[in-house]
Amino acid sequence: MNKTPVPILIAEDDEDDRLLVMEAFEESKLLNKLYIVEDGEELLDFLYHRGAYTDITTSPQPGIILLDLNMPKKDGREALKEIKTDPNLRLIPVVVLTTSKEEEDIYTSYKLGISSFIVKPVTFEELIAVIQGLSRYWFEIVELPARKD
Repeated sequence: MNKTPVPILIAEDDEDDRLLVMEAFEESKLLNKLYIVEDGEELLDFLYHRGAYTDITTSPQPGIILLDLNMPKKDGREALKEIKTDPNLRLIPVVVLTTSKEEEDIYTSYKLGISSFIVKPVTFEELIAVIQGLSRYWFEIVELPARKD
């Protein structure tokens, strides 16, 4: 079991969804520090410590990434492909959290190397349950690889 809460990086372009996910984490009483990016380019800047994310103390390597697929600039699929082909990033678990139920998105996401695919729940209560389930699984049950900050 991980002793120190790992940072969670959330890549989500929709402001309402970002707020709901952050509230669900808060409601679940998780101690993990949340970092938010709004598109695939910003996600990669965070991971590569470019632009506004050069300081690794404020942009640490996440222990897990929650990724929306449908984002502007560079979408989640493109960012995922880049993450999973980089030897320094590919060990970071990526959980797709998206509105898409398309079989092609599910198939392609797993083929690119995601750890899980979750369709965003409709209600806030369901979202809290999903976040609590994610938390229990990723932070209490499985062992994550050590971060390289």
